[in-house]
Amino acid sequence: MSTGIREAREALKLYFGYEQFRPMQEQIISNVLGGQDVLVLMPTGGGKSVCYQVPAVVMPGLCVVVSPLIALMKDQVEALLVNGIPAAYLNSSQSGEEQYDIENKCLNGAIKLLYVSPEKLLSAGFFSFLKRLQVSLFAVDEAHCISAWGHDFRPEYTQLRALKQQFPAIPVVALTATADKLTQKDIQEQLQLNQPEVFVASFDRPNINLMVQSGQNRLHKITEFLGRHHGQPGIIYCLSRKATESLAKKLKENGYNATFYHAGMNAQLRAKAQEAFLRDDVQIVCATIAFGMGIDKSNVRWVIHYNLPKNIEGYYQEIGRAGRDGAKSDALLFYSFADVINMRNMLSENDKAQTELQLVKLERMQQFAEATFCRRRILLQYFGETMPKDCGNCDICRNPPTSFDGTLLVQKALSAIARTQERVNMSLLVDVLRGSRNSQVLSSGYDRIKTYGAGRDIGTLDWHRYLHQMLNAGLIELAYDQNYTLKLTDQSRQVLFEGRKIELVKFEEVKQQDEPRIKEKPKREIIRDALFERLRALRKRLADELNVPPYVVFTDSTLQEMAAEKPTNKIAMLSISGVGAQKFERYGHDFISEIIAFMTEEQAKGSAIKGATHLVTWEAYKQGYSPEEIAQQRKLNPITIYSHLATLLEQGYAIPVKDFVSKREYDSIVEAIEKLGRDAKLKELFEYLDERYEYFKIRLSLAMYKKQYAW
Repeated sequence: MSTGIREAREALKLYFGYEQFRPMQEQIISNVLGGQDVLVLMPTGGGKSVCYQVPAVVMPGLCVVVSPLIALMKDQVEALLVNGIPAAYLNSSQSGEEQYDIENKCLNGAIKLLYVSPEKLLSAGFFSFLKRLQVSLFAVDEAHCISAWGHDFRPEYTQLRALKQQFPAIPVVALTATADKLTQKDIQEQLQLNQPEVFVASFDRPNINLMVQSGQNRLHKITEFLGRHHGQPGIIYCLSRKATESLAKKLKENGYNATFYHAGMNAQLRAKAQEAFLRDDVQIVCATIAFGMGIDKSNVRWVIHYNLPKNIEGYYQEIGRAGRDGAKSDALLFYSFADVINMRNMLSENDKAQTELQLVKLERMQQFAEATFCRRRILLQYFGETMPKDCGNCDICRNPPTSFDGTLLVQKALSAIARTQERVNMSLLVDVLRGSRNSQVLSSGYDRIKTYGAGRDIGTLDWHRYLHQMLNAGLIELAYDQNYTLKLTDQSRQVLFEGRKIELVKFEEVKQQDEPRIKEKPKREIIRDALFERLRALRKRLADELNVPPYVVFTDSTLQEMAAEKPTNKIAMLSISGVGAQKFERYGHDFISEIIAFMTEEQAKGSAIKGATHLVTWEAYKQGYSPEEIAQQRKLNPITIYSHLATLLEQGYAIPVKDFVSKREYDSIVEAIEKLGRDAKLKELFEYLDERYEYFKIRLSLAMYKKQYAW
């Protein structure tokens, strides 16, 4: 193993609290440490930041990170500082004096990571300033913004090719969560990367439950959904600014703690809304996609799309803001064909060179929404990744649709299209089939055709679903240039005149999982969840005191592991994923105290918590009670209490052995330990010492000897 990788692993544990790298991280870091340009495609929450933050710590000098949003820089710098890594940012939100101070720290070698916006990087004189520093690495975050083929193109990014022109010998790592092959190629060319190694991680986020529901009664469905996610932070993405405000207002009227966010708000109001959400002061934010890359919040438990996104890249990146910590999360998409029409109209207003590509991407998004098999497989296939079996964590897998002979139903629809001279759109066709007597049907004389009312036994929503399937199967076409009227195809004629049979899929709404048949949680899980809430409250208090978002202290997944494992000493706490040495020194003792207090309270209530009984003894001992008094209070044998004290000493608690063992006794016991070996059994020591000393004295002395405590 190279020295660099060994140092990288040590840095990962020391600063980030993780024992090992995630898939691909070590290979990426190895290439970066070797001075190689790298392009990294890794899903949101997959650990992209570690790919440049760890090398920045290990390499001499400074890493410059180009980041598109001030809020994102601020969050990442706060998290690095909490982890004990010197970091700073330079952007337009700071005064000249603040920027001057940070630049001086950089010149003095006191900063390891410096975050800058593209505008700051390219501002007059900044490259000259960087040339006075020992720059070890450039990291370009959200690199898809550089490509006009990407889903979030930003013109200011196109000038970043100057990095390689000005600093040809310094490696560049470009990172993004979403980029198809065309965008990947464009990123490499635009940044002028030198024969970069390209790393494409798995896009699978198995912890996210994928769901699609019809767009009818959205508000009612959202409140039902929120009822199952009480107190959990989440984002609702809406198509328009007006919709974000309207929905937030309705949710607040229903008792939910919600706010809104969109590009039409002034910067101060946007910052206030985002800060409230990041700090868990607000549970729900209703937002347009303007609420995007700055969301580095690890404990978002759900994302709802109120409207259909315009492409799979955007959808994937937005749902990726849920469950960044790896814990279970939900992604719910509402879909209606009206959303497709609205989106097509919006896209058609764009530059013609881009419109065709964007319309193709929209069609892929529509196919995902109308899927009849595992949604995750469709999602991964889009990014060029195959999945050998269904995921089991999407609505289709949980509620597989059943097929039926839909030939007669399809014939009715095709006949109605033919008899209306192919002049009806989907909604009007459904009205005709269901026998509606609205003004458009009657004024067009469609109430007089043979198939009028032929499908009145099928509901409006189901008709739309069947027509979407017919559209996807090529049985009908949509004339986008003729007000979205439906047209027959060669395949239509095969069904109408040549006896071709058609299978359709019948859908049922997925039953929610909060029905009475759900088993009551075991006592162990109830206690674990209660402790998690206690730890979450402690995290919020500490975060507020430090003026940082709660997830910067510890992620939800770290708290969940604490709640499950209940660490009550330093060694146990440091074994929790996400607890590094720096964070332990800062927060570890507070969380240990909270866990001990919780376990003591539960033990006092009669709850049987494994490993808690000696902690109850510890709480009583700290209050000044003798082992005999504690035994009397707890109705236990004094020998049991002494055994608890020995366990506590072994776990690193400050138990004064001198109160229970004399110096003469200790020396005699140590002599026996050194004779028989430190791994000798208590019984062996007891017998060797002619049974002169009680077991608890031997155990206390042995623990003290092994800990190498001075007498």
